[in-house]
Amino acid sequence: MHLERLKTNLEEAGFSFRFFPSSAQAADYLVQHLHGKTIGMGGSMTLEAMGLYPRLCETNTVFWHWKTPGPETLEQAARAQVYLTSLNAIAETGELINIDGAGNRISAATAAKEAVYFIVGKNKVETTFHKALWRARNIAAPKNARRLHRNTSCAAGDSLQCYDCNSPERICRGLSVWWQPLLHVPFCQVILIDEDLGF
Repeated sequence: MHLERLKTNLEEAGFSFRFFPSSAQAADYLVQHLHGKTIGMGGSMTLEAMGLYPRLCETNTVFWHWKTPGPETLEQAARAQVYLTSLNAIAETGELINIDGAGNRISAATAAKEAVYFIVGKNKVETTFHKALWRARNIAAPKNARRLHRNTSCAAGDSLQCYDCNSPERICRGLSVWWQPLLHVPFCQVILIDEDLGF
């Protein structure tokens, strides 16, 4: 991983960038900087592993469908002042990639916000956009399909790969690529953690 290349490309594109050696340090940073906000959280093994939800709830109103399932929570998360999510892949050339089934992470991250934070472990960094897209489709999506016990070819396969299936349980239905922060998002930060986190 070429950290300086990634940092330079992200900052030249207009993203704020922070690097932390550990998820504990990244969590401390977010807890210290977010007070009195409404916060939406996207479905994320990374956020779960960091233990962010209970800590942020101490000084903020947090909406996370993993803790309070239902469409109301998803709607409140999408309207929150701040949105936290992870990525399926990030390229050293500066592109951020997510694949969704229901589209809640895509739509909530692109809605008007005060701030959006993309929190990602080093295992999701690839050298180019094409390698990052390949990772999102052939590593992240199959692992998530297996985690969710979906009846899809990638979940049942012996090896990780996308079969571009037509299963009704397919979870890779929408793709988002961020080349730059969206015009209506005043603050957009990528937080990279020097740990393997999530899929």
